[in-house]
This record gives sequence, structure tokens and C-alpha cells, in this order.
Amino acid sequence: MICAISGEAPEDPVVSKKSGLLFERRLVERYIQDHGRCPITKEELTMDDIVPVKTEKIVKPRPLQAASIPGLLGMFQNEWDALMLSNLSLEQQLHTARQELSHALYQHDAACRVIARLKKERDEARSLLSQAERQLPAEIAPALSNGKRAVEVAVGPDGKRIRPGIDSATVDELAEYNKMLSAQRKQREIPATLAPIDALERYTQISSHPLHKTNKPGILSIDIHPLKDLIATGGVDTNAVIFDRASGQISSTLTGHSKKITSLKFVGRDELFITGSADKTVRLWQGNDDGTYNCAHILKDHTAEVQAVTVQATKKYFVSASMDNTWCFYDLSTGTCLKQVGEPAQDGYTTAAFHPDGLILGTGTSDSLVKIWDIKTQAFVTNFEGHSGPVTAMSFSENGYFLATAASDGVRLWDLRKLRNFRTFSPYDANTPTNSVEFDFSGSYLAIAGSDIRVYQVANVKLEWNLIKTFPDLSGTGKVTSVKFGADAKYMAVGSMDRNLRIFGLPGDEADNQTPDME
Repeated sequence: MICAISGEAPEDPVVSKKSGLLFERRLVERYIQDHGRCPITKEELTMDDIVPVKTEKIVKPRPLQAASIPGLLGMFQNEWDALMLSNLSLEQQLHTARQELSHALYQHDAACRVIARLKKERDEARSLLSQAERQLPAEIAPALSNGKRAVEVAVGPDGKRIRPGIDSATVDELAEYNKMLSAQRKQREIPATLAPIDALERYTQISSHPLHKTNKPGILSIDIHPLKDLIATGGVDTNAVIFDRASGQISSTLTGHSKKITSLKFVGRDELFITGSADKTVRLWQGNDDGTYNCAHILKDHTAEVQAVTVQATKKYFVSASMDNTWCFYDLSTGTCLKQVGEPAQDGYTTAAFHPDGLILGTGTSDSLVKIWDIKTQAFVTNFEGHSGPVTAMSFSENGYFLATAASDGVRLWDLRKLRNFRTFSPYDANTPTNSVEFDFSGSYLAIAGSDIRVYQVANVKLEWNLIKTFPDLSGTGKVTSVKFGADAKYMAVGSMDRNLRIFGLPGDEADNQTPDME
């Protein structure tokens, strides 16, 4: 019995009631489903017209070709021919793929050469522009801001710029804000959400993020946004990076400085951000809705490296301090330098910070002095002496009474009420400076960074400040440059002389997201 469709013996035979023809069940069922008629007679046919044929299972006979040695040899020859044809096709495809890969590599190499040439031309153009700006007189070439001409600055007979000064209305505004903050501070309590001491004792590194370039590693400054889960880092590679801790991704990379970024700050309002650099400039950045930042002002009032920027309590003004022995008081809304205060005898300012109430400015110098200034009169108030080596960092406590300063000889704590040093920490040897010191926002903890990170419990003037935990420097460089506490001290952000931002906290508090390496 032979199937009317395939011409072979069926495995599951069925017969049509109408035509009497024999079919393979699976073939005729498929044809009926598609066409609804008999494949041979073309008359209407349904599955109800099909009757199965009961047969015993039999072994299929060999094909005729396999019944003799010449037939087998013919079958092997056909298989060999098919294999050779398939091999030839694969070789042709391999040759084509090699040609395409070679062409793609050539195009990539050519693109890299073009990019390198364009970068070189860009750097040469920037250098020529910088030289031209330095050669032009101040009255002809005022500072440019994001492609727009900045506010004209008058120049005196001695060639120095005449500053408008801090007017009485601004002084009254600062004094009123100071009075309000002082009243709030008296009623201030430590938040219940603050991380307890036993939590800090269990802190460990929970993530590490390579944010800066490999050829110029080093994070010199860190700041944390007061309202958002954003961390900013300033690097030796001249870039500032805004990092979104929640997503573990880089939100924005700010380029424009020509030398390392020494200090940076979030303003805390209107998406403003400030960077200071060794290229003698301060840049004021405006944030956008998509998380990127545009340069709003380039401030060129200093003649040496800018070492520090610090935001005043009203968040309307900020100060920059430079190695040119001056500090500048700026209006954030216009980028105007209202006052530039200098002392010719000094060796330059290395750090600066505002008191939380906003009317006191602290500055550190390269000749070991800590200077306190009255912002209302821009007058020098007092010196704190005792350090050896340049003052590298300072931090005012939110309680308004304590000031911590760091230098090569360690950290000194000052009582602002009695203007005296009441405690000294010397955690490292004489060849290892303390690079960073930071109170948390509650004023309950103090972090010190040098060759490692040490966290202390804040007490009063008489009681001992206990060491809570020492965290090792995991960068392998032996130099931790900056440390900041997150909100409620729930984590710490640490920068070192490698290119990684490290987050310390309780395991499980943050997903261990790793950003892609940047070349």
C-alpha cells in the first residue's frame, strides 16, 4: 500500500470514504486543514471522511541503493560531495568576514588618528586663547562667562580692579540670617535617624566607583548634595564628576578647567555648583533638568592656584581662597566679586570654610596659621597658632562652638568661645600629613583622613573624644585626600589618590553597582 501523496509506504495509513485513496495521516490532515478538499480528486473532504486502517507494525525495507555495495558507495560519494560543498561555502564566508573585519579595523584606526589630531588642535587653540587673554589689558578683556561678556569691572590707577564692596543691605541680610540660625541652633536636637555608634563600628566598604581617568588618577575634593543623593568629586584629571549614588551611575562630567580641581561645593539651591582649580579660576555651574551642568561663569579674579571654595549660609554668596594671598567674596546670582581681601605678607591660603551661622570665615595658610575673619567688616579677628606645616583642611561643627583644623602635625580642635586649642590628635607620623577633617551635619562624629580614615565620637571640651573605628586606605596609594559624611552619617564618601570613589556603610545598605571604567 502506497500513500497517494508521498508515494511511500505510510506509517499511519488512513483511507478516504469518498475516493478510496490511501494516505499518510499527518500529510492528509495538514492538507485538509489548509485547503478543505482531497489532494488528489480536489473534491470536498473533511476529517470525518477519513477512516484509519489497522495494520501491524513492520520494519521498513532498506532503500534500494543500500541493498548493494555499489549503491552504498554511491551514497557515500553523495555524502562526501555534499560535505565538500558545505566546507567550500564556510571557507568563502570566513574569507568575507576577514575582509570586513580588516576594513572595520582600518576605519577604527583612522578615526582614532583623526580624534587625536582634533584634540591636539583643540588644546593648541585653548593655549593660544589663554595667552591672548593674559596679554590683553584688563579693561579691554573682561572675564568671559559661558560665551557671554561678564559684568564690567572698573580698574584703579594702580591697575588693580575696584570692587563694589559688601553694601549695608547685604550686611543686614547676613546679620538677620545669622540671628535666625543662632536661634534655631539653641533648639536643635540630634535627629533620631542618626546612625548610632554601633552601626559605625560595623561600617565597611560597600562599593567602589572608578570615576576619573586612569592616566591622571587622584580625587582631591568631595562634596555631597544636601538635598539629593548626589556626590561630586574633583580630580587631578581636571574634571568634576557628579555621581548618582542611588543608581550607581555618573550623572554628569564637568570639563573646562585646564588644571587639577582643588575644591568643589554644591550650593544647595537653584541647581548651582562651584569648582575651584589650580588654573587660577573659579567656575560657577548651572544644573539642567536632565542632570547635566553648563558653565554659567568663569571667574578670573585670582592670580595663583585657587585652593578652596566655601558657600555662605544664605546660599546667595560664596568665598574662594587662593595661593595669591587673597580671598574673594562673590555674589552667586551674578558671579560678581564684591570684595577681594588680601595680605601681602602671607604665603597664600590653603583652605577656607564658613561658620554655620555665616558671619565668620576661617582660612588656613601655608605658614601654619588659622585665621578668623568677620564677614560684615571683612576684618581679621584672630589667629590660631600651633600647627606645623601648611593647614590642609578645616571644618566647623554644626554646634557652632568647635573648629577642627588639619595639617602635617595632625588635627587640632579649637573652642571658638574661649579662642583656645583644647585637644590635639596626632594619628600619623611626621612624614604623613592629615589631608582632610570633617564633622558630620549633626556634630556628633568627626572624621580624619591621612594614610587611613579615623572616626571619633564628638564630646565636649573636658571629656575624651573616643576613637570609634579606623578604616584602612583600600586604594593602595597610602594617601586619603578627602572624606565626607552622608545624610545622618548613614554612609561615608572617601576619595584617595587613585581614581575611585569609595562608599563606606553597613553591608546591604547600597547595591554594589560598579560604573564602567573610563579611559
